[in-house]
Amino acid sequence: MSNEQKFLIDCVTDDVAHYIMEDYGLSVVDALDIVYTSQFYDKLSDVQTGLYYQSSPYNYEYLKQELKYGKVA
Repeated sequence: MSNEQKFLIDCVTDDVAHYIMEDYGLSVVDALDIVYTSQFYDKLSDVQTGLYYQSSPYNYEYLKQELKYGKVA
């Protein structure tokens, strides 16, 4: 993984954690725990999926599907 890819993954992770905090009223620790333990984060971290190139709102919708249904496609 390149430094650019790692940076983009970190930026999306940060943004998504903030969205979770706002929408669910959670602390930063709880929001990051949700992100880092999700299937979504596994896919985001897999550079072959290309999710890190998508916008943060797009990725948040992806995570919300996992939170709602328990898994992602």
